Amino acid sequence: MRWKRRFEGLDILVAERGSSLLATAVLLTGSRAGGEDLVQGALERLMRHWHRVHGDKEGYLRRTLYNLAVDQWRSRRRRPEVLTAVEPPGQPDGTDALHLRQALVQALATLPPRQRAVLVLRYWEQCTEAEAAEILGCSIGTVKSTASRGLTRLREVTAAWTVDNVPASNGVKR
Repeated sequence: MRWKRRFEGLDILVAERGSSLLATAVLLTGSRAGGEDLVQGALERLMRHWHRVHGDKEGYLRRTLYNLAVDQWRSRRRRPEVLTAVEPPGQPDGTDALHLRQALVQALATLPPRQRAVLVLRYWEQCTEAEAAEILGCSIGTVKSTASRGLTRLREVTAAWTVDNVPASNGVKR
């Protein structure tokens, strides 16, 4: 109730002339968001000086709009805005991991069965050398040497791979 008495007529002014003021502010700033900010700043100044403004409140508001716009232009001239074309980073969606896994499975398929079995047990199943030896029915030394040869061969097979060979999804770069 106290607010209504203090700023009597402001709500009517904004209701009747608000869209016209916003249109002017948008033309002054070049964007709707900037125009809304400009109108809000002008309304804040009008409310701060409401008791001193006699007569044409809309005229005061329009002059304030223009003065605030000029102030923004001046400050931009002193500290120019630097606009750059920044592309937002892509969001990984899991398909990259799927493509990489599929490529690795295909690379494993090129290995001899024993090397493939040792690598799968050691690195995918996370078995120790002793556990892998027990499962395969061979010595720990055989598991070590077979794993070494298998990794060497896998490196040779995948050495020619580039980032382009493993498909990426959604423009996500690795």
